[in-house]
Amino acid sequence: MNAGRPRVNWIAAFIVLSIAKLVLAARLPLFVDEAFYAWEGQRLGWAYSDLPGMSAWLARLGTTLGGPHLLALRMPFLLLGALVPLLVGRIAARWFGAAAGVQAAWLALLMPLSGLLGVLALPDVPLVVAGLCCVEGWSRLRARAAEAPSPVHGATASRALDPAGLALLALGLVLGALSHYRFAPMVAAALAGIALDARSRVLLRAPAVWAVLALGALAWWPLLQWNLAHAAAGIDFQLRERNPWAFDARGIAWLPIQLLVVTPPLFVLLCATLAQAWRSRRDAVAPWGLVAGLGTVAVLGYALLGFFADRQRVSFHWPLFGWLLLCAAAPPVLARWRAPARTSVFAAAAAGLVLATAFLGATAIPSARAALAASTLYPNDFAGADALRAWVRADAASADAPAQWIAGEFGSAAQLAFALRRDDIVVLDAAANRKHGRAAQLAAWGLLADPAWLRRVGAGRAGHVALVVEDSATPMKARLAAYHALCGQFGSLPVPRALAVDHGRKRWWRYDFGVGAPGAAVAACATPALAWIDAPTPGARLRGPVDVRGWAFKDGVGLRGVEVLVDERAWPATYGVPMPGVRDYWRISDDPNQPRVGFSARIDLAALPPGRHWLALRLHGNDGSIETWPAQPVQVVR
Repeated sequence: MNAGRPRVNWIAAFIVLSIAKLVLAARLPLFVDEAFYAWEGQRLGWAYSDLPGMSAWLARLGTTLGGPHLLALRMPFLLLGALVPLLVGRIAARWFGAAAGVQAAWLALLMPLSGLLGVLALPDVPLVVAGLCCVEGWSRLRARAAEAPSPVHGATASRALDPAGLALLALGLVLGALSHYRFAPMVAAALAGIALDARSRVLLRAPAVWAVLALGALAWWPLLQWNLAHAAAGIDFQLRERNPWAFDARGIAWLPIQLLVVTPPLFVLLCATLAQAWRSRRDAVAPWGLVAGLGTVAVLGYALLGFFADRQRVSFHWPLFGWLLLCAAAPPVLARWRAPARTSVFAAAAAGLVLATAFLGATAIPSARAALAASTLYPNDFAGADALRAWVRADAASADAPAQWIAGEFGSAAQLAFALRRDDIVVLDAAANRKHGRAAQLAAWGLLADPAWLRRVGAGRAGHVALVVEDSATPMKARLAAYHALCGQFGSLPVPRALAVDHGRKRWWRYDFGVGAPGAAVAACATPALAWIDAPTPGARLRGPVDVRGWAFKDGVGLRGVEVLVDERAWPATYGVPMPGVRDYWRISDDPNQPRVGFSARIDLAALPPGRHWLALRLHGNDGSIETWPAQPVQVVR
């Protein structure tokens, strides 16, 4: 970083990063939560089961002005996200001077968690902006109060306050209350900071401050009203259903995760800043008491919560506001570090930002996503959204388009709603709806499927109805039960069409009811097939002739044959090998071939070039269906 022109360099970096974020926002596939907020935006309300209304309103604003496109959906969030380093820099400048402001703005820009904020249309964007607006507004009020000649009370104190500070505080409080339930812990953090800061406590003598706080409290009314009208479903989910409230030692994973997403040298700096704030919390001039209270609750509070709260959903971003606040207070601490250590903070943060940007860039490229299909880095929540959108749009405008669409769970339903610009997607009653706090909202919209109507759909008496189910969203061990549940709901299932992306890592079934012969005429409910390759194992190094073994079955009708595929080349397999262990594991299976569901084949890889190839299965059902089982990578060597 050029020390002689830090502000100019920062502006240049800000512009470059903004362009990169703009490209990512235009190219990244639609994230499942974004799709649901966009769906909520089609049905505007003051609050919803999962969130207050702000994310839905911003999504609606973007698509209203720019059309049903990804960049339009994300543009309001991009603009808000661009304010974050500016606000952090402004807060630091007010606390410690202009040079500290530029340095803090650099930290906020380079930290991967905050640098890429706004690329996705998620509620953390307005939530973080709201928190920073509150801190900046309060800091302005604190600074003006400090300029008063003597401690004052009542109306005189109110006249001594900065009107812009009051307005910023009011904006932040209202924006935060309308953004997320997690603004409540941020308010608790602010109260802790005020309690530790003498100058902040003085501000509580002014009626104008209390009027602004009352306005902020009133902004919670839409969320409270929704919960009062729906048996407190949203509060119950946030406080009870998603949190076990039992100690779990795996919460220690918070530390390495935060080290990665903040970057290690910056993490150490921010922890040192929090320690400095505690040592200096009685400082009568600097805002260390405010920082100590805010930072402790907003960072260490979440670290403690990690041992007791939700372990099933992503939560690494929860302390972001606390980290940004510490970025604003970090420059005086950083100034005491030696030059190599200071350089390492900015260099590591910049490297982390570049890596995070590159990963998101790879996520936006289909070939790169496919290459990650068998790895733990596979971006599951992004993958396939573009292909699914094109798939369902293909016949949406045709004469034989479905009159009604049904989705297996809320995520697929939200993707369909965005793709088709429809707000009437019916959703099956699925565990995922409850796991993510969306079941109550779907019920409130009247979009949870009626069991009697589903039986009419399955019998072909409800016209052309299309059901889309994400097969890969269900763990392998639970798929057969899920298939049987579909049979129980619909009575029978037509032969589905499949959409497989990234070598089958993501897969959807589409069932078209009411087209051709009624489903009720089918003697048995045929489910999709299940299969497994026992040998070779994923990633195996293979040469010459190779024996492929495994099992496959299809409930209701059974399989008549199996082929082994390597890339696009096929070898027939011997099917019908007895495998009683498969029957014992899948006890509910009613495949007529059980337990003779094993297969074996010898394939010759001599004609294939060395390198990575994909091994899969082609399964032929007795009902005429042909399914391709997801592929696994193997290495051909010489």
